[in-house]
Amino acid sequence: MSEQRKWYSLRVISGKEKKIKERIDLEIERSNWSDSVTQVIVPTEKVYKIRNGKKVISERNILPGYILVEAEPSKLTGEIVTTIANIPNVIHFLGRNAPIPMRQAEANRLLGKVDESQDADEQMLEPYLVGETVKIIDGPFAEFVGEVQEVNEEKKKLKVIVKIFGRGTEVELNFMQVDKAQ
Repeated sequence: MSEQRKWYSLRVISGKEKKIKERIDLEIERSNWSDSVTQVIVPTEKVYKIRNGKKVISERNILPGYILVEAEPSKLTGEIVTTIANIPNVIHFLGRNAPIPMRQAEANRLLGKVDESQDADEQMLEPYLVGETVKIIDGPFAEFVGEVQEVNEEKKKLKVIVKIFGRGTEVELNFMQVDKAQ
């Protein structure tokens, strides 16, 4: 049964994806189309920024302006396509009049990215770079400014060279102890 299902790409107004997904879900439920349209997904990944020394986690769209819709091609009738296409802020299905399904490899790649994002730790939105100047905001070296020598993304640690009494000293800090220097 699931072998017949295909993924379709729905073009929408960027920034309105979550709201449109909710409307489509409501329409599917209201019209009893759950056997035809099985899933509606907004492809997102978890990312974080460090703001004022605090880790702020948010979700970022992988494909801004698109929603993925899983449906059975034989049951994706003109009525369903027209109703979804007429929801406010929906532009059209890829293929306009007759929706064209995505290639399975492409769908798997996008869905794999979504699944990895759910399972894995979130990624830093603005990562630290070697050679970048950072300000230490916590610990015994607070208020010192240094240069990043090494970044360990897995352990969320940095090696920073700080000038103390005119000499460069290597200090290991975690991401929460530093802020990007302005």
